[in-house]
Amino acid sequence: MTNVISKDGTHIGFDQSGHGEPVILVSGGSVDRMSNAPLAALLSDHFTVYNYDRRGRGISGDTAPYAVDREIEDIAAVIEVAGGSAYLYGSSSGASLALEAAASGLALKKLALWEAPYIVNDSHPRPPADTVKTYTELVSAGKRGEAVEFFMAKVVGLPPEFVASARSEPWWPAQEALAHTLAYDATIMGDFSLPTAHAANIKTPTLVLAGGADMPWLRDTAQVLVNAIPGAQLRFLDGQGHNVAADVLAPALIEFFNA
Repeated sequence: MTNVISKDGTHIGFDQSGHGEPVILVSGGSVDRMSNAPLAALLSDHFTVYNYDRRGRGISGDTAPYAVDREIEDIAAVIEVAGGSAYLYGSSSGASLALEAAASGLALKKLALWEAPYIVNDSHPRPPADTVKTYTELVSAGKRGEAVEFFMAKVVGLPPEFVASARSEPWWPAQEALAHTLAYDATIMGDFSLPTAHAANIKTPTLVLAGGADMPWLRDTAQVLVNAIPGAQLRFLDGQGHNVAADVLAPALIEFFNA
């Protein structure tokens, strides 16, 4: 692994693998770069893959105050290391960040988005309006576990019995370690409305992806999003939910990036 220094001086760490055209992977909320490691391994047979840790996670640094623009600058710094332009893939709220990066005019060859969780109808409740404030206050008070529970219950909408048992799971400490970044993703998502004006500014060839077996509201979002991005393509991956299998996703990305 290696690192690059972003515009504000923050060190951004990444794993580089493979050979060929550069692909940058952007993880979603409550995870670090390791969530994309299986995908990176499969793509590295075809591309040079830059699987980076977003600021505040894993091997990357962090600099206050947080701003979405700083995360876009982080992507720009990795693009520079990659040769000045790259393919960009984002997952979940990381897809929303990738969309904002593309709309800002970064030098992207193509853009692929997996289930950006915008809410486009009444079939899924919106998180509370004070979500960023709630995360910030809980983490500042040392209540990282409560912040994670809030994310699971009030933002993702997981069943109460799952949330109640989550603290006993082996992955719980990693969730608490990332709790401070939940406010970052909530800032990116805003009120979870689709940023139509930003989407309309995207000039990069774009593929919008969603799971064919996922919740209907995410499939609805994918359809609205593809209509908002000029010339975008839409593809549903059969049998997939939000936690998409790398061996199903990789062929779709390889086909799109190589087309």
